[in-house]
Amino acid sequence: MDVAHTIVLALASTPLLAQDAAVATAARSLASAVDAAATVDDAGANAFGFPSPLLHPEDRRAFAVGNALFRTNWVAAPSSTSGVDGLGPLFNARSCSSCHVHDGRSRPPYDGEAEQPGLLLRIGRHDRDGPDRPHPVYGDQLQQDAIQGVRPEVRVQISWRAIAGSYADGTAFELLAPEYELREPAYGPLGDDVTLGGRVAPQLIGMGLLEAVPAASLFALADPDDRDGDGVSGRVHVLAGAGNDVVVGRFGWKATQPSVRAQTAAAFVNDMGITSAEQPREPLGDAERAAITSVSGGDPEIDAHKLDRVVFYVQSLAVPAPRGTDDAAVGAGRQHFAEFGCAACHVAQLRSGPIAFHPAFANRTFAPFTDLLLHDLGSGLSDGKRDGDARPGEWRTPPLWGIGLFAAVNGHERYLHDGRARGLAEAVLWHGGEAEPARERFRTAPARARSELLAFLQSR
Repeated sequence: MDVAHTIVLALASTPLLAQDAAVATAARSLASAVDAAATVDDAGANAFGFPSPLLHPEDRRAFAVGNALFRTNWVAAPSSTSGVDGLGPLFNARSCSSCHVHDGRSRPPYDGEAEQPGLLLRIGRHDRDGPDRPHPVYGDQLQQDAIQGVRPEVRVQISWRAIAGSYADGTAFELLAPEYELREPAYGPLGDDVTLGGRVAPQLIGMGLLEAVPAASLFALADPDDRDGDGVSGRVHVLAGAGNDVVVGRFGWKATQPSVRAQTAAAFVNDMGITSAEQPREPLGDAERAAITSVSGGDPEIDAHKLDRVVFYVQSLAVPAPRGTDDAAVGAGRQHFAEFGCAACHVAQLRSGPIAFHPAFANRTFAPFTDLLLHDLGSGLSDGKRDGDARPGEWRTPPLWGIGLFAAVNGHERYLHDGRARGLAEAVLWHGGEAEPARERFRTAPARARSELLAFLQSR
């Protein structure tokens, strides 16, 4: 580890800078600015990695420390770098950036490629009457790597089943559905009633803004009984809270996490085996605990100050500005986006409330193109895996900001929760359930209209 990196990590032991009256006054002024004040004009390989322009200059040190920690490879304990040891004993990745490369999106492995960091499998046991139960041996998530001397939980082999289709004008297309085979289970049998769900790591931009949208706004967007009769019945994923508190899920593919902090702590423990005050227990089953001997990196393995920094970093990542807004095809595509019905779930604008992790992020209108609600997208996207109260075919509407930059940032264009779609057209064509009418309007539209819609999506 170089000296500069060591110094940055050492800064993580100091608390976050308090916001003084002058910062709060400046933030209130910023909050009245237009939407573009929260974006950056960059479409290159680092488009997802900039600090939000809304940050005060004094916040940049905390952002830099969080950035360094985000990219740090954790190591097995004991280690001379005791501040970043405790990896595993079972894990999927050694750092946050192993999956979120350039703060972006991961993909499934290509044919013949070794297991790809960033695609993980959620696992459970089917329960007909409620949420899936954790697997009695392997818990809620499979770990496909391990520290030296420990066996990984399982090896995963992915095959792809082709599904042929055609547009109304006769142009053919082919979709690919993933099929997972689990090999070499190391700590006990898998059983016959296993449910599996593939998940890729999404881009991280704009999460501080999404976190600040009031729960009341999400409930106002929800229509679980489809009272307006438009066929769209999104619902809030209500999580278990203490007492009568209502906790709203908004992050994760099925909106299972209520905050950036909760999402980050869950990723540390499930993906890297790093415990925190929020997640103090390693995700090991009884059989694994009996079979595995390892040294802890501390109790907890990531302290509150370091976790604060990583959370602040993720909350503060800027959103790239839309591109090509003066292009005629992009303008026509935005009109098609509304006409086809895409905007029923991918709501163009949201507004943060008066409470946010940073005062400059409060009371601000922005354009993520999501309602953060669960929608049933049909049997084609149902992988049999329930998460919390989210049924197998239900998915949180993913934000569309940044989706046209995956090729520039991450060198691929794989979409949807498991990366099955090899481009935006395939992503649209996979939509079913509540989104089937919108999909069919796209599928049956003239080729020019389809191209214009895709141009609009690429501009986000």
